[in-house]
Amino acid sequence: MSEHAPVILDVAGLALDDADRRRLAHPLVGGMILFGRNWQSREQLASLCAEIKAVRDDLLICVDHEGGRVQRFRTDGFTHLPPMRAFGELWMKDALQATDAATAAGYVLGAELRACGVDFSFTPVLDLDWGESGVIGDRSFHRDARVATMLAKSLMHGLLQAGVANCGKHFPGHGFVKADSHLEIPVDDRSLKAILAEDAAPYGWLTTSLTSVMPAHVIYPKVDKRPAGFSPKWLNDILRAQLHFQGAIFSDDLSMAGARKIEGREVSYTEAAVVALQAGCDMVLLCNESVNSEGGTAIDEMLDGLTEAQVRGEWTPNEVSEHRRLALLPLTPPASWDALMTEPKYMRALQLLP
Repeated sequence: MSEHAPVILDVAGLALDDADRRRLAHPLVGGMILFGRNWQSREQLASLCAEIKAVRDDLLICVDHEGGRVQRFRTDGFTHLPPMRAFGELWMKDALQATDAATAAGYVLGAELRACGVDFSFTPVLDLDWGESGVIGDRSFHRDARVATMLAKSLMHGLLQAGVANCGKHFPGHGFVKADSHLEIPVDDRSLKAILAEDAAPYGWLTTSLTSVMPAHVIYPKVDKRPAGFSPKWLNDILRAQLHFQGAIFSDDLSMAGARKIEGREVSYTEAAVVALQAGCDMVLLCNESVNSEGGTAIDEMLDGLTEAQVRGEWTPNEVSEHRRLALLPLTPPASWDALMTEPKYMRALQLLP
């Protein structure tokens, strides 16, 4: 095992090829993220996950699987989970029923993923629904930080019952800005006091429940000129020291436009990764380069670049970061899909979904 395996990457297809296996065996790689292109059927997904674990059993198999429009697997028996806004709407009618439904959704989400060999989902979204952000929109539970916190905590309880860790995103809040950080760098001009009072409040209220956090590729110029995911002030001073967060911090995808420009300068994937690790991220994601760059050469360049940066002392492997990564792996074996389908707890959870 590496003393610190911070890179989460992806693969192009439905099964691993030799290049995928070589990359996944790299000592700096700690996991991989699945996309819709890696999905054909439950059987194929389970086979792919088994192939990944055969390379290294400590690799963390991740996916963006929230419900609503962000759900990578939707066919062959996977439950179509509602967008998180549905739970916020239910809260306005019956708050306690809404928390029970959110726990049910977390259990269904986590149990179905685990039955196919997936370890972890980047959920829940803690961003508030200010009505401005198209990229967040109905992915948000509610406009009220207190409601969003209670529903997220309920969803996280369901994930925990399925043996799945959680990821609060996008710290300190992506819901106030219109711009989509996949395409450009959003700027949120509010004061730190205003952000902490509203958007970042769930992170302070969930310190004992959150197992990981993903910062936003958003610049908050009244706090720091760097996007939050590259800012020691946001990650170390505010998230860790002020809000007492103890878990793992993932960078958001380094291939997004919001990650490629730091303090007005275009940077390479390696530079972005080094800056993110220096700022306090435990892990860095590089997504879609297995298909965007010729044969995944950008992934190899970043792995080589990070190795060289480590030798030069530009970033130092962190044993604590590695413990945080390993803590996200499930502790118990999953139920088989067939066993899950007849499990009373699962069947009841399906009835509770809005």
